[in-house]
Order: sequence, then structure tokens, then C-alpha cells
Amino acid sequence: MQSIYDNGIGDLQKYINDGKIKEVIKKQNRRNPQKIINLANKLRSDNVVQEPSNDSNAPNMLNGKIIEGDIKFIYSNNILDFNELKGISIFDNWSNTETSKELNLTHRLIAHKAGFEDLYDIYDKDPIIELKNSIISYLNKNRKEINDSDIFETIVNDIIKEDSNINNKYQKIINNCDNKLLFEELKDELFTDVKKIYFTKDSLIDDKKNTVEEENKKGSKRDDLIKHLFKIQEIIDLYNNKNYNEFINKVNFNITKIEDKIMLKEKINQVLLSFEQNNIGFIIDLMDKLNLCYKDDKLVHFIKNNKYLYNRVKNIEYQQFQNLYNYLEGCSPLSTQHKVKGTEYDNVLVILDNGKWNQYNFEYLFTKPKDKESIVKRTEKIFYVCCTRAKKRLVVYYCNPSELVINKAKEIFEEENVINIDTYL
Repeated sequence: MQSIYDNGIGDLQKYINDGKIKEVIKKQNRRNPQKIINLANKLRSDNVVQEPSNDSNAPNMLNGKIIEGDIKFIYSNNILDFNELKGISIFDNWSNTETSKELNLTHRLIAHKAGFEDLYDIYDKDPIIELKNSIISYLNKNRKEINDSDIFETIVNDIIKEDSNINNKYQKIINNCDNKLLFEELKDELFTDVKKIYFTKDSLIDDKKNTVEEENKKGSKRDDLIKHLFKIQEIIDLYNNKNYNEFINKVNFNITKIEDKIMLKEKINQVLLSFEQNNIGFIIDLMDKLNLCYKDDKLVHFIKNNKYLYNRVKNIEYQQFQNLYNYLEGCSPLSTQHKVKGTEYDNVLVILDNGKWNQYNFEYLFTKPKDKESIVKRTEKIFYVCCTRAKKRLVVYYCNPSELVINKAKEIFEEENVINIDTYL
């Protein structure tokens, strides 16, 4: 039930049937309270029925008895601001990010809530990169060669006459003022150079909580621009957390006398006062100018060879990067549903929104269409993992469900636990 990744062995049943492995069923549950154990047993599709631990000292026991816990399936017929949603009384005392988590399926859903949506959009759906990738696919499919002297605009104009899909993407670009400016920046570049421009959300997002030193090791998915921004923010955090010795070791500033310390304090305070009003490029330049974080060779090389991406990112407010940093470092109540496998929290809010990811469909949890079996199974497992993270309270939120979904939710969660929260607002 916790096999939620595409890689790995997955379902073990065929190995059990072949006698190659012996199945040991873990019936005792030491994490979840009784109501969540009951819910989890309804969600399981492997015929395993768990029960509370017989260890009176288990985490889910109190005075020798299983903690009852609390579950709720809440829904609204309106699109709510999530600050408004979490303002209702159901979420009283859920403010501690160490004990409470809101689980979303995709980073895109989180980016909007956490305040780094513009930065995420650059890496995830740059319109020029999408157009370029479509052109490369078209050329490969039709086995068409291009000349080394062909510029980007020439290739686009030739192909939009033959391919309606690429033409549609191009029209969306030129009909949008901001996107048209992006195209203008690259239209006269050699297509062989434009072809080399490549970045994805993996260049920005990495779920693993790594130190800056670990980020610099071979194999990190983050690009050198994002790694440099992590270095800057780590310096800022060391200062804000009064970890002054390590802070002094990190900055590019030589201290030989007391006046140097005073100057360093003035410099870092100048940076702190600049965050709210300025963009990423300004902060990078300022940290370099003040000798707090030099533009090292890796960043200089990145800017030289990834000018298009750098020009896009540098104009984003630095606050957006700070929001991304806090999210990736776990200083946020938000998390993806895949990331929380193996973790546990007192309070868990599960958002049933597949975020246009067609590998999942939360409506299918309740309707069980027979022609969508693989999606149903995949969605069942991620939902099971999410629900079983809760040590005390579980809330599942669904926006604008059908009557069929509501009725099925009443069967699974029990009728008194299914609540239309529009009555709270």
C-alpha cells in the first residue's frame, strides 16, 4: 500500500505466489489512533487488517488505551482561498509546522500557496522552451536537417506553415506581451544555440533537504544559479539565527580588528533591508559588491552560458526565492504527498486536487471506474500514505465534489465526519 513510486519492485504478490519470498504481515499499528486505523483498513486493497499495538507504551497509546483520534472529510462548493479555509475552527492549534502538514500532490499547487509561483513557472513552463522542444521533436520526426546559419525565427516561420500544433504555440507567444518580449530576445540567435538552452523544474526543485556542501556534490539536480542563491540565503539564516562564528566563516570578508566586525554588521543589515524591495539579480550583485558572497566561477560560467534563463530569473523578487528556500528546508507547513512517505505528524491536511497530473485522479477514489484501474490503484496508494501520516488528527479536503463523491465519503469516513464547510464561512 506504500508503493507510491514508479521505480522499485512494486507489487510483491507474484513473488509470494512463486514461493520466492515469505510474506510477514504487520498487523500491529503503533502510529495511528483508532479512527485512522479504521479508515486505513477501509482504504487498503491488500486484505490486510491492522489493529492497535498491544504495547501499552506505543506512541498511539495513552494510559494503556489506544488514542481515539479525529478524522474529517470536509468539502466546499466554492473555490476558497486557503488562508480562509485554514481559518475555520477545525484547524485551531494547527500553526506549528513541525507537528502539522498540508499535503498537496504537486509542486505547482504548492508554489502558488507558498509564494514562489513566478519562479516556478519559469522553470516549469517557459513558453519559448516549450516551442523550441516542439520544433526539435518535429525536426526529428520528419528527419529534417537545418543549416548552422539558420536563426531561430527563420526555423519557426518555416515550420508553423506545416505544423498546426507548433503554429498554435507560436501564436500564443506573440499574442502575449511578456512572452513576445521573450521571443524577441532569442529570435535572431542561431537555432543551434537556442537548441542548447535546457532547463526544467528539476533544475529548481529538489525535495531532499541538503546542505550547501551536499548541493555542490556531483549529481545535484539544482543548477548553479539556484545553488548560489542557496549559499546567499544560508549566510542570511546564519546571521539571523545568531550563529555568528559559522556566519563569519561563510562570508567573503576578512576580519582582523573590531572595526571589521562593525563594518560587516553594517553590510549584512544593508542586505536585509534590501530584500523586500529588490529582485534576485540585485541581491546577487549586492552580496558580491559587499564581499559577502562572491560570484564564483560556477555562477559566472552559468550566466555566460545560460543568459536567457538568468535574465528571466534575475527579475523575480528575491522574496520568492526566500519562500522557495523555506519550503525546501522544511520551514513550511506545505509538502508534496510523495515526500511524506515514512514521516508522521500530529495533524495532517490532505488536499484532494490532482493539479492536472493525469497519472492521478482523486474522484476515482470514490467512483472506481473499471476502465481506469491503473490510475485508481496509483491514487489509492498515495491517499493511503497521506492518511496514515497522522498521529492525532486527519482532515481531507475536497473542492466542489459531486453527490456521488459525498455519499461515498460518508461510507468511508462515516456520516458525522463529512462536513460542508461553507456553513463555517
